[in-house]
Amino acid sequence: MKKTYLLNLVAGISLLVLSPAISINAQDEEPDNRPIRPPFETISLIENATTVNLYKGGLNLEIQHRFSEIKDISDLFGIYGSANTRLALDYGFTDRIMAGFGTTRDYKLQDFEWKLALLTQTRSNSMPVSLSYYGNAVIDARSKDNFGPEDQYKFAHRLSYLTQLIVSHKVGPVSMQIMPSFAYFNAVANGYNNINLALSFGARAQVLGTHSIILEYDQPLTQHEALEVDPGLSFGVEIGTSTHSFRVFVTNYTSIIKQYNLFYNTNDPWAGEFRFGFNISIALR
Repeated sequence: MKKTYLLNLVAGISLLVLSPAISINAQDEEPDNRPIRPPFETISLIENATTVNLYKGGLNLEIQHRFSEIKDISDLFGIYGSANTRLALDYGFTDRIMAGFGTTRDYKLQDFEWKLALLTQTRSNSMPVSLSYYGNAVIDARSKDNFGPEDQYKFAHRLSYLTQLIVSHKVGPVSMQIMPSFAYFNAVANGYNNINLALSFGARAQVLGTHSIILEYDQPLTQHEALEVDPGLSFGVEIGTSTHSFRVFVTNYTSIIKQYNLFYNTNDPWAGEFRFGFNISIALR
């Protein structure tokens, strides 16, 4: 009887001692379904959007600048030449929905853009990817005489649209994304397509804290009869702070607006037709 009592007492004490460890181990084995840390520094990479969204109430200022083609020292490798600039403001309506407005120097393009976060990668990889839908509507604000005979002019001729799905995955310090794109131009010249398709790839690798190497490649899947469209290649470095993201790079794109880059670019990256560019993202709130 006494022996049985002692055995029961030891077993009870052992259970009390071991139960916290058992509980902790059980918790350790539970999958961590919290969202991963943002796979990219901000809402855009180089020429394309990312799966990162603004938080509710967030306000972001985007400054994008492209210099002239890199040639020789006479124009300081394109810095003294003609340039293109876009300014944009984006606002987070919820943690998953954001929208904004931008204006671009070339063609006086006015763009309205929006992005919806559909899926977010988890730390346990129970959800292995992040998925966002990006779209825009762009107005060509040049004078009417750029749109054919005046008696046939319609405001709709100024409009173009882009729809893009962005799928990203983060592994440690490396983030990658793939982006199928569909663009529609309401009015095009003879020999050009209204409907256009492309596939893009982007990557970011953190190397020193908030310093990263960034890369993008865009491949048009449709070609115009009147124009051979060249693919896009951009690469550079990114420096991030708590409120700013500064990216400096070389690119063979000029237009900044996505559908114009994807489907009207004639700068051949394999022939070295690059230019310097930079993007600055500023979190205003």
